[in-house]
Amino acid sequence: MFLSGVSTRTLSMMSETRIGRRLSPTEVSNASRELSQAVEVWRERDLPSEPIKYMYIDGTLFSMRIDGSVEKVPALVVVGVTEKGHRTVLALPAGNKESAPVWRELFKDIKKRGLDPSYVRLGIMDVLPGLEKVFLEEFSSAKVQRCQVHVARNILAKVPKKLKKRIADEVRSIFYASSKKQALIFFNDFKKRWEQELPSAVKCLENSLHSCLAYLQFPEAEWVCLRTTNVIERVNKEFKRRTKPMEIVAGERSCYTLLAFVCLKMEIHWRSKPIGKLPTTLPFFKKLAAEGFTHNS
Repeated sequence: MFLSGVSTRTLSMMSETRIGRRLSPTEVSNASRELSQAVEVWRERDLPSEPIKYMYIDGTLFSMRIDGSVEKVPALVVVGVTEKGHRTVLALPAGNKESAPVWRELFKDIKKRGLDPSYVRLGIMDVLPGLEKVFLEEFSSAKVQRCQVHVARNILAKVPKKLKKRIADEVRSIFYASSKKQALIFFNDFKKRWEQELPSAVKCLENSLHSCLAYLQFPEAEWVCLRTTNVIERVNKEFKRRTKPMEIVAGERSCYTLLAFVCLKMEIHWRSKPIGKLPTTLPFFKKLAAEGFTHNS
C-alpha cells in the first residue's frame, strides 16, 4: 500500500483496523527500506535475450533529503522496445541528463548487462547536449528521432504570441506529413513564407528537421509511438504522481525503491499494449469479429 501511494501516516491509521495494531510511520519506512537489496538486483539484472529495436531516453528530477537538506537529484530513464513491440525499463540510474559522459557510461552498462547494440535501430530523445553524438557512437546501426513536441516548443519560443497558433499548425503539418518527400515540400513552403520575418524559428526547425522525420523510415503502424518521447514522459509522470504525496523522498535508496515499483507496474500494463498494434479487445473489434469481418471481406 505504501509503494502504491498511501502515505506512512495514513497507513499507520489504517493498520489498526486491518491488523489490530497501529503501525508507526517508522515501521513502514523500515519495511520499505528492506526492499533496497531486491531493487538493486533488479536495476543491475541481465537484460532479456530478445533484441531491443527502439530506445526512449530521458531524465527527470526528484526532491530528496540528503545530509539534512533538500536537494534536486536527477535520475535517468531508458525504456526499450522489443521486436514484439513490448516496452521494458532498461536502466534507472542517478545522473545528470546534460552530461554526455554520464550517458556514455549508462549505455556501456546496458550493453554489459546483455543488450546487443547491433539490433538497436532508433533512439527517441530530447535535444540534450552531447546525447545524440554519444548514442550514435555507442549504437552505430541506429538513427536518432528527436521528440517533435520538444522541438515544436523550442520553435514556438521564438515566435510572437499572435503567430503561435498559425506557426504551430504549419509545423504540425510538416511533422505529420504522409512521407518525408511531402514533409520537405511543406518545410520549403514554410521557409519561404517565414524566413525573413522569423529567421530564428525557421533555423530552429531546419536544424532538427531530418531528426524529427526519422520515424518515417519505420513501419507506419508504429509512427504514432515513435514521434515523441511520450512513453518516457508517461513514466516520469507516474514517478511524479507517486512521489507527490511525500513531497520529499528520503534519500536515493528510497527513491529507487519507489521508482522500481512504478516501473514494474507500468511493465505489466505495457504487456497488453505493444506499440504498433491496436488492442483487439475494443468493442469495435469485438463487433467486427462477431460479424466474421476479415481483410478479404
